[in-house]
Amino acid sequence: MTYLQPRIRKMCKVKQRSRRRERQMGSACREKDETVRIRCFMELDKSTLPADGGPEFNRLIFANSPYLLQHADNPVDWYEWGDAAFARAQAEDKPVFLSIGYATCHWCHVMAHESFEDPTVGEVLNRHFVAIKVDREERPDIDSQYMAVAQIMTGSGGWPLQIIMTPERKPFYSATYLPRQSRMGIPGIITVLEKLAGLWRSERNMLEQHTEKVLEALAGMKTSSMAALPGEELLQAAGQQLEQMFDPIYGGFGEAPKFPMPLYLTFLLRYWRRTGQETALRIAEQTLTVMRQGGIYDQLGFGFHRYATDRQWQVPHFEKMLYDQAQLAIAYLEMCQITGERKYCEVAEEIFTFVLRELTAPDGGFCTGQDADTEGVEGKYYVWTFDEVKRLLGGEAAPVFCRLFDVTPAGNFEGENILHRRESLAQFAGREGVTPELLQAELERTITVLLTAREKRIRPFRDEKVLTAWNGLMIGALAKGYGVTGEKRYLAAAEGCAAFIKERLHDKSGRLMRSYHLGEAVIPGFLEDYAFFVGGLIELYEVTLAQTHLADALGLTREMLRLFSDSNAGGFFDTGADAEQLLIKEKGCHDGVIPSGNGVAALNLLRLGSIIGDDTLRQEGERVIQAFMGGVVQQPAAYLQLLTAYDYYLGPRTELTLVGPQDAEELRRMLHAVKKRFIPRLVIRHAQEGDSFRMIEGEPTANLCARGACRPPVSTVEELERQLDEVLR
Repeated sequence: MTYLQPRIRKMCKVKQRSRRRERQMGSACREKDETVRIRCFMELDKSTLPADGGPEFNRLIFANSPYLLQHADNPVDWYEWGDAAFARAQAEDKPVFLSIGYATCHWCHVMAHESFEDPTVGEVLNRHFVAIKVDREERPDIDSQYMAVAQIMTGSGGWPLQIIMTPERKPFYSATYLPRQSRMGIPGIITVLEKLAGLWRSERNMLEQHTEKVLEALAGMKTSSMAALPGEELLQAAGQQLEQMFDPIYGGFGEAPKFPMPLYLTFLLRYWRRTGQETALRIAEQTLTVMRQGGIYDQLGFGFHRYATDRQWQVPHFEKMLYDQAQLAIAYLEMCQITGERKYCEVAEEIFTFVLRELTAPDGGFCTGQDADTEGVEGKYYVWTFDEVKRLLGGEAAPVFCRLFDVTPAGNFEGENILHRRESLAQFAGREGVTPELLQAELERTITVLLTAREKRIRPFRDEKVLTAWNGLMIGALAKGYGVTGEKRYLAAAEGCAAFIKERLHDKSGRLMRSYHLGEAVIPGFLEDYAFFVGGLIELYEVTLAQTHLADALGLTREMLRLFSDSNAGGFFDTGADAEQLLIKEKGCHDGVIPSGNGVAALNLLRLGSIIGDDTLRQEGERVIQAFMGGVVQQPAAYLQLLTAYDYYLGPRTELTLVGPQDAEELRRMLHAVKKRFIPRLVIRHAQEGDSFRMIEGEPTANLCARGACRPPVSTVEELERQLDEVLR
């Protein structure tokens, strides 16, 4: 009993702290609405709080990240990643418990509610470990390294990710979701913590030997492999791999869970353009069509959910991420360019409607994403009962809506209904015996009614931090949207976001930063931040011909070369020369849910070199491709962004030089004529009239070169379109 008394006293203090926190925090901070709760934490007067957060909070109350703030009232004595946490672990001879997640992650919330909010779990963690929370979106470097550790140790990974490591940051245990109590073959967190704490005391040498093996394996995983550049057969091999992965029944790739994989689709479109392989185009068309009709798409408010849990695209994981919206908008726009079918452009426009309405940040730029959960229930904001729809829409409209969107009394998701369509509007209108126009008009009315009702529900939490990399993707998508559709709102949004990054996401020395929230830019930018933002600026230049965008892209590219280049083996490190040194210096090129930083950087270098005629930049792009080619030839489909750059490198390119005032209406019309067409290896330049280029009779003039020959200069949109159509045959 004497042995247990100190532990009992500590547990009582944790429980007293929890009760005191509930009494002293205002009702808003206990609000079911997660947005209101986190806003309450943001607005607290923290000037009187001690460094550890005091009795009501932990150290995360001072954090900038919304994800860390979500854990600011846990009974766990959390630290942010930094030297202070590891120094304490060293001083107290404790292992470190690292937990990595993100603000819109469903299973992160589940584990937080079950485990990290539990006083007993907090007591065990605080007694045996020093605990650190990391937002994977702010620190992709930490996440990438320890996710690789998880894959080495367990063969899999995911979020929330839990890593136990020595005070020297060497990992010896990995897990993902850990419940409060053991169930379904998953050990409970207290059992795991007590067991590892015992091993730390009694089997330290064994744990340290294990860490050395893990670090050796990690170093072997994270190396590039240089090889000579092959020919077009490599692109063909990648296309064939994607064909083998394709689901011919339901579209998409693989079975379940099923992700949208926009990079697969945009690569297939380039593969089709190069080879004429109709199968590649058919795969992309079918996938884009069924995704828009599925439950993975928000049929009322637009935008794509993260992925489908089933093969049929019906039941989504409900979070919405900015990077998905950007990449999918591009895929639909490119399909619209190829087919000329408005329905694909309409999906991109719907995505932009969602982004501009729901993800526009308070201070500018675009927010990271929206949560899957409300009131602790995944998807609650999005699902409907049959009776709700019937009551809101009335006797005549409700049956038609329910037939179209598969709404039934039994439901298709835990007794409720996820809206999805089994067929196109035209097919449904034909079966119903109405015109598509009449159906569309009625559908718009019913959607307005249901959206109005949905707005009265508690909304999903929005992670309001602005990430440079993801905003770079959205800048590129919006710029392409303007180029294809001519909608000026998209251009204004893209340029506004670019201006925001230039103004707010640089430090005093001019260094590009990673994340902006609560009026502060934090964490030096990573390779993907530079590469994705530059890619967005290039897209902006191509639809505006504004020299400022080109100059900014070139300036950031030269800074990227200085900070990230691997001068020995080629390619770019993921972190800058001025970054914190982690376990190893990573240089990755595999694509994930976003394209690889090296792949985007290679394409940027090739494009910029072609625009300004700089062979040095083109050679740098070639060197990046070559640096990873050893891995690419082994598994082409894992490197599709780099292969997109390689497709550009192989050519042939279509080069267009426009001469004349940038604000001339005819020149704008020429740009729009070009951007309505799918020309993936396009180079657009702007030139003033001079010795090299002249205008025809004082009018804006287009100079088109393709297939090894330059066409005669033309000064009308109609003449340019004829030339473009000849080139694209």
